[in-house]
Amino acid sequence: MNHKKALVCGAGGFIGGHLVNRLKSEGYYVVGVDVKNNEYGNNSADEFIIGDLRDPKIVEEIISGKNFTEIYQLAADMGGAGYIFTGNHDADVMHNSALCNLNVLESAKNAGVKKIFYSSSACMYPEYNQMDPNNPKCSEESAYPAAPDSEYGWEKLFSERLYFAYNRNYGIDVKVARFHNIFGPQGTWTGGKEKAPAAMCRKAAEAADGTSIEVWGDGQQTRSFLYIDECVEGVRRLMESDFAGPVNIGSEEMISINDFAKMAIEISGKTLSINNITGPTGVRGRNSDNDLLKAKLNWEPSQSLRIGMEKTYQWIAKQIEAKQAVAVEA
Repeated sequence: MNHKKALVCGAGGFIGGHLVNRLKSEGYYVVGVDVKNNEYGNNSADEFIIGDLRDPKIVEEIISGKNFTEIYQLAADMGGAGYIFTGNHDADVMHNSALCNLNVLESAKNAGVKKIFYSSSACMYPEYNQMDPNNPKCSEESAYPAAPDSEYGWEKLFSERLYFAYNRNYGIDVKVARFHNIFGPQGTWTGGKEKAPAAMCRKAAEAADGTSIEVWGDGQQTRSFLYIDECVEGVRRLMESDFAGPVNIGSEEMISINDFAKMAIEISGKTLSINNITGPTGVRGRNSDNDLLKAKLNWEPSQSLRIGMEKTYQWIAKQIEAKQAVAVEA
């Protein structure tokens, strides 16, 4: 019998929901917590608690005396470029996310939790190493001197240091991964917090044949994107390893945003053009460097971006169809 008991913080979110599924498949007893239910019903947790991790009393109630063998801390105030890079949400992003991490770590320490995972982000890498869209530098040791391009990145960097401080001072086995643009079905695809893959799929799916879709910036900025199943695989491998991190969990398949939009258009089967407009874009180039990942975990993601985008497009197209059907009935 598997006596492992895990708490997934942020289980109402995209990655959290998929992680719960994975842990359940491995025989864990899983408790999920979030300020909201999973938007797409992706919740297979044994228990799901609606709770605000910014409140230390609530966090203590959730963790104290529950005998969790592992905690996965993914809860954060975040979104895509339209949310993170405008600067309009900086105070909330830093305040909310930092409180979640401070509270979860302190309660985990007090409850004697032995192992905890923290999801950091590639947004903590220095902007000065990501000015050339064709040659970004995102190896783990390049994090310092620190100069993230957003307050979201600064908060992630602070929280990384917080976790390692608790490791040094209190002996908690911490694992830290820097996620690079995770995408896939059952994630936010509309409303302003969606990321580029979902936004591209939505725009292509909604556009009438022969029209155009809008792409922020000149489209020459580059990124890599990692499908959700491979992200979860990386997280589980890191947790089962003797390596603390930080380590990149991402794909090395870099693509320009215009080419990325073209991929979504090809998948849609429509004839659409691209209209590049002014908008928040973040750094000019970013790509995962997986050398350390391969060395420490003897693994790296292998699925092509195209396959992941096909799965994501199909799911988003179904969401749009369902939404339109409800509108017609109304």
